[in-house]
Amino acid sequence: MNERISNTIRQLIRRPILRASIILGIIIILVTNHLQITIWKLIDGWSNLLKLGSEALPPDFTVLTERAGWTHPPCTFESDVLCSPAVVGMTQTLEIAFLSTVFGMLLSLPLAAMAASNLSPYWLSQSMRQILAAMRVLPSLIWALIFVIVVGIGPLAGVLAMTMYTVGYLGKLQYEALEGVSKEPLEVARAMGLPRWQVARFFAIPEASNALISQALFMFEYNVRHGSVIGLVGAGGIGWYMNHYLTPFQLYDKVLALIIVMFIVVVIIDQISLWVRRGFIDETSNLPRPRWRDVLISRDPVIQSEANSD
Repeated sequence: MNERISNTIRQLIRRPILRASIILGIIIILVTNHLQITIWKLIDGWSNLLKLGSEALPPDFTVLTERAGWTHPPCTFESDVLCSPAVVGMTQTLEIAFLSTVFGMLLSLPLAAMAASNLSPYWLSQSMRQILAAMRVLPSLIWALIFVIVVGIGPLAGVLAMTMYTVGYLGKLQYEALEGVSKEPLEVARAMGLPRWQVARFFAIPEASNALISQALFMFEYNVRHGSVIGLVGAGGIGWYMNHYLTPFQLYDKVLALIIVMFIVVVIIDQISLWVRRGFIDETSNLPRPRWRDVLISRDPVIQSEANSD
């Protein structure tokens, strides 16, 4: 009997999945023990969660109707709704996300072209990749802290912080998209003797335009969601108004109302973005529909005619 049990155990241990599960379980136990994470702390936290829920429910939606005289910058509209914390905070968040996405894309695209290995020499592409990596090492919250110290509290710090992170994050996505374009157009352009910047401008970027714009839409969604985080350190947006109610008033019902407003806006933006992207992706055949470049970027007619003649 004992021999049968030992044989069964040996057979189980020989299985790679089981061995990996055992090793992973041991590591999890060691890490949780080092961090002093216990089930008792979770049980204690449950009572605090119930207390928080009792204070936050029902949400106080007067944040949509009452006028906030402490908005930053000051609201000059006569309507109380337009000057309410929810409307002003969400508007600032959208504005910060829009500006940082546009500025970030304008700055990241040339850096991404220099970082793409099929468009730049090795030394330049590697240098640009390190620069982009350094810019995304710091999360947007840390960038926000830095710029709040530099330029002070307000939306400007938020725009600068989100722009820096957008350049690093979006730049990586962009150079990967540029490296994925077909080699044939690039070879034709080089055979014509075009300089590298023209190869990128008239061939690589138009070929990757669908992916580039889709990435920009995704980045806008990301910046809207993280606009609430950077506001907690004074960088503007709806997070700044959440922090106002949290410190020192602890008005959780108003904070919950702001969270609900932000959630609804983010869901709407996600659906609009999905609808826009579907207009350029054929889901049945996985082939791209008419490209963004037809609307935003047009190739030089002389270069295009020469490429077609070849």
